[in-house]
Amino acid sequence: MSPITTTAEAERAIDDLSALIEKLSGLMDQETELVRAGKVSRTRELGEAKAALAHELYTSGERLKAHAKFLMQVAPARCTALRRVQETFRAVVQKNMIVLATTHAVSEGIMRRLSGDLARKASPQVYGATGRASAPNPRHGRPLAVSRML
Repeated sequence: MSPITTTAEAERAIDDLSALIEKLSGLMDQETELVRAGKVSRTRELGEAKAALAHELYTSGERLKAHAKFLMQVAPARCTALRRVQETFRAVVQKNMIVLATTHAVSEGIMRRLSGDLARKASPQVYGATGRASAPNPRHGRPLAVSRML
């Protein structure tokens, strides 16, 4: 991590971090829209670029944190602008996480329901002591094979 010693370096470092945040934000917006449209398999293409940008963002952020006092002294306006960019980015990340969590919950529900249906079909239809059909024993269910290719 190289030190930031001049005003020009400080401004460049802040601008570079803002640009990284904007790139990652655009990528996450794209991922969110693909997931919403049900094109989950196409999000794999974005994974590597997203990971690389996130790594760059982390290292740049750590560099700026290490020089925070100096940056606030020499470029307060750019620091304020960076905070606004970060707030916008937080909203993008939150929206992305909500969409991904919803997709995960829906797909998990589908798999659980499918597994339950297969277990019910595989178990014998008998009546218990109360006169009602007994539930299938989950330990005797057949394995469920899933293709990870979407």
